[in-house]
Amino acid sequence: MSDTQTPSPKLYAAREPVFPRRVSGKFRSLKWWLMAFTLGIYYLTPWIRWDRGPQLPDQAVLVDMANRRFFMFWIEIWPHEFYFVAGLLIMAGLGLFLFTSALGRVWCGYACPQTVWTDLFILVERWVEGDRNARVRLWKAKWDLHKIRLRLTKWILWLLIAIATGGAWVFYFTDAPQLLVELVTLNAHPIAYTTIFVLAATTFVFGGFMREQICIYMCPWPRIQAAMMDEDTLTVGYRSWRGEPRGKHRKSADADQLGDCIDCNACVNVCPMGIDIRDGQQLACITCALCIDACDDIMDKVGKPRGLIDYMALTDEARERAGNHPKSVWKHIFRPRTIVYVSMWTAVGLALLVALFIRSDIDMTVSPVRNPVFVTLSDGSIRNTYDVRLRNKHGEDRPFRITVKGDPTLRVELEGTFYEVVNVPADSMRIQRVYVIAPASSDPAKSERTEFRFWVEDTSNGDRAHTDTVFNGTGK
Repeated sequence: MSDTQTPSPKLYAAREPVFPRRVSGKFRSLKWWLMAFTLGIYYLTPWIRWDRGPQLPDQAVLVDMANRRFFMFWIEIWPHEFYFVAGLLIMAGLGLFLFTSALGRVWCGYACPQTVWTDLFILVERWVEGDRNARVRLWKAKWDLHKIRLRLTKWILWLLIAIATGGAWVFYFTDAPQLLVELVTLNAHPIAYTTIFVLAATTFVFGGFMREQICIYMCPWPRIQAAMMDEDTLTVGYRSWRGEPRGKHRKSADADQLGDCIDCNACVNVCPMGIDIRDGQQLACITCALCIDACDDIMDKVGKPRGLIDYMALTDEARERAGNHPKSVWKHIFRPRTIVYVSMWTAVGLALLVALFIRSDIDMTVSPVRNPVFVTLSDGSIRNTYDVRLRNKHGEDRPFRITVKGDPTLRVELEGTFYEVVNVPADSMRIQRVYVIAPASSDPAKSERTEFRFWVEDTSNGDRAHTDTVFNGTGK
């Protein structure tokens, strides 16, 4: 038996830098448009104004943490309406399942923030250092003034983008123009500077240096996607039955025995993940389809039909090997699994819309004060105490009348006023202490529990809301 021991395999491979080559085509153009669209939404949305009245913020999209509100154009979400946010998250999850089931990791390839910012950073890198071959030479070159100048220029531009990214994020949480002035004049809250620093640092590192490692080692989605995909899912693949055996197609006796692939590695050179799609489906593939653009360009040059690398499903392989045409794209997309996802997504969306349009502009919740459960007054009457939360969702102050309905002997008194009407400020909640009193000889006073209903009415327009609760008597 040999004394030599086989070294244990490494759990982590050192990163090989990836320098994707520039490519043109329909998928690359689509990625450019989507990158511009998504970045435009992210950077510009906090600056859109929306008039809600003199007493409400005029920022179209605002997460107002101080006042516990979420504003999105004409929609305002209160803390007790968090189910709207939960519903949107459910829709986002179902949408991700739908797109993955139909088109593979299309989210990762086109709209994931890591992909979008990495694309932007690579664009800057290519503009400063040149295309793939120039960047490879610069990487291998010794450090000199030329290399230092190019690297510093690139890193400064990356840092500016990263700072803008962190800055845009904090603008969603307070008035953007005011916060910008405070940031520039160094008068902003330390939390704002800390948030910008953390987001800028992560953007700079993730988009500039880690890139594909985020997708391979840190993101859980590549490992989850297998459960979302099946044999009818469209994803980027290589038609090996058409491309193999590979060769340069030089004029020789066996040239006619070669497949369509000329082994030019164009598909590898344009891949931002640095993989070879001809090796089959891989965890690292984000289905960005840049390899399709590169291969189609080569096929045009060598006079071969396009589609050697293309979006296709596993079921297409057997059909094409048998000489049949693949299924249409629509048959792959619209199948029972995706229809179920669409139905669920639509049902949640409709439920949110219905809830949004039927909700009232006034609201109330009642919290009985149970310490003590009841108080016996000097005349023998029984009094219960309640804290009533009145919500005015209008943009101006409104008068609210509080009444009760149930046993006719019950009467209401409001703390701090002799009247049944209180004023609730615009877009705010008021906690009003309310006393409900039952005469000594009445049924509610003698009963252990009596159900009744609180009503609140906006006296300016007649809108009403109610909450059911109970009155506790002596039980004797």
